[in-house]
Amino acid sequence: MRRFGSLLLALLLVLSGCKPPAGNAGNASGEPGSTLSSSPQIIEWRLATSWPKNFPGLGMAPERFAHLVDEMSSGRLKIQVYGAGELMPAFAVFDGVSQGKIQMAHAASYYWKGKTPAAQFFSSIPFGMTAQEMNGWLHYGGGMALWEEVYRPFGIIPLAGGNTGMQMGGWFNKSIKTIADFKGLKIRMPGLGGEVLKRAGAVPVNMAGRELYGALQTGSIDAAEWVGPLNDLAFGLHKVAKYYYYPGWHEPGSNMEFLINKAAFDELPKDLQVIVKSAARAINQDMLDEYTTRNVTALEILVKDEGVELREFPAQVLTELEQISLKVIEEQANQDPLMRKVYAAYHTYEQGVRQYHKISEDAYSQQRQQ
Repeated sequence: MRRFGSLLLALLLVLSGCKPPAGNAGNASGEPGSTLSSSPQIIEWRLATSWPKNFPGLGMAPERFAHLVDEMSSGRLKIQVYGAGELMPAFAVFDGVSQGKIQMAHAASYYWKGKTPAAQFFSSIPFGMTAQEMNGWLHYGGGMALWEEVYRPFGIIPLAGGNTGMQMGGWFNKSIKTIADFKGLKIRMPGLGGEVLKRAGAVPVNMAGRELYGALQTGSIDAAEWVGPLNDLAFGLHKVAKYYYYPGWHEPGSNMEFLINKAAFDELPKDLQVIVKSAARAINQDMLDEYTTRNVTALEILVKDEGVELREFPAQVLTELEQISLKVIEEQANQDPLMRKVYAAYHTYEQGVRQYHKISEDAYSQQRQQ
């Protein structure tokens, strides 16, 4: 009876939130000194990406994010990563998160211009900000608050999810000497860059990265921009295109994104919410570091080992593309109040940081070239 009484007392204390006195509790076998305990709740999330599974740079960022969250949470939050096409198509992940079919996604915001045109400013726009400038605007210049406002109607919380840095101008099977050479050119280019080339007479198309090789090989497209040396080499685009143009005027600092279903995020304990945000911030910088380093080696392989012909866009072509870009952005912004609001904030920050970089980053770069 004494043993039964001790066990009953321990059970009542546990149910009331108190711990039984040491040495007083018993377990089912009657052994003194044991306490009742429960394992921490394990939360499982699914994350779908717009990239091939484990693709260098883009595809590895969400994998590293999931691993970091697992370690930081001591295994309490498990995130399973799926590549494009495994759970849903590459361009369906936004709706997947919005509708709660998945808790997270990793993609690029300019893919969603058809849903909300203002989203394009949170990835990269033609002749816009660099990676360093973009990170400054998002995290200290008010950009994140605007991004959250743009995605709020969809029940999505955005987080910066990496940056590729300055991209390349793309792969072409046609020489570009004047702006007229874009006329009739079928080229894979998303976002505002595609709209600019359309205005120049090209025929822009949007397709997932894994489709580019076949499209160039069969001639269904004449040119394609993807990312830069690291990813372009991985896809083997040098085998199906003649010329590799630079610079990437259309994406001078392409920011990636983590999309989080707001309802799922709100259900997380506070410490796990902080872990998710902190891990994303770490991965955001990690991706830029990786591209900065590995693009160097990849470009050497393309040029020295594969015989790729590098070509620079003529200065006059770039000047005319920039003029078209300004008109396209202005026109689109005037058609959407939210896009106009974001554009005004983006432009104000960009003007300020450009002036500073003229006497800092740019001045140093010019001196180093001498």
